[in-house]
Amino acid sequence: MKKGFPGFLAGLLCGGFLFGGSVAYAAGIVATPFSEMDQKLTLNGNPITLTGYNINGNNYFMLRDIGRAVGFSVAWNGSTRTVEIDTARPYEEEQPADSVAPTDGSRYVPQVGDTIRCPDGTDYTITDVSRWDKNAFVSGPLGELPQPTCDWSSFPEIELPAAEVRHFQLESGEYLFIRNLYETRRMQYTLQNLAGNHPDTSKDGKLAYGGKGSPAVSIKLSIPSEISAYSFWPWRESEIENLFHSCPPGTYYMEAWDVYKDGVFQRTEYNIRAV
Repeated sequence: MKKGFPGFLAGLLCGGFLFGGSVAYAAGIVATPFSEMDQKLTLNGNPITLTGYNINGNNYFMLRDIGRAVGFSVAWNGSTRTVEIDTARPYEEEQPADSVAPTDGSRYVPQVGDTIRCPDGTDYTITDVSRWDKNAFVSGPLGELPQPTCDWSSFPEIELPAAEVRHFQLESGEYLFIRNLYETRRMQYTLQNLAGNHPDTSKDGKLAYGGKGSPAVSIKLSIPSEISAYSFWPWRESEIENLFHSCPPGTYYMEAWDVYKDGVFQRTEYNIRAV
């Protein structure tokens, strides 16, 4: 089963001006920086400086900058995806929510109320984790990561990918994908134990290398978009075993993702491909 992440183009031109960004030319529209215009801004008779642009004879400024200068509240409501302006409240600098997902590959156990900061600026709040580590197809919670049954130091050093979050708003719901580095390592260690003990890929408990120094098994902890990967869930070591025994030497691409829909944890999805 091929699992891909849909791509989206988001943002309106006006949004860029209201909330940030530097646009000089877009969709055939020329935007001249206000600083290059022979014009001045004053507030209550006092000169002020704001970042702005002149488009077709009209001046555009960022709402946050105007709110900061004049003194009224400008806020982004992520749940309703609207800009809220309250002239009765003073302006306050927006404080980004703390993202609790780890970036060092340690195990993340989601909790109700956890907030994940997304690259698009959305603060995604987790509301239900009742499915976490509970599945009708497994006997119980996952244990710790596999321990070595061969010489792991004989494998090429593998760099752990950077932490990553992907957020999508679809007609079917609001989805969040969190790259699960801990479970990605579970896949890696399982494969290393298999490769380090198989006669076609090992020697004396160590990974075998070819005449040109190439390893019998190469492991990549991310999957390029052009590669179609097989996906499965929940975790089953047999999935890695079956794939490995079908073609022991080769390059293995793998990654794991936690999937949420409308704040509810759905599953940890494992993706792998051998070439």
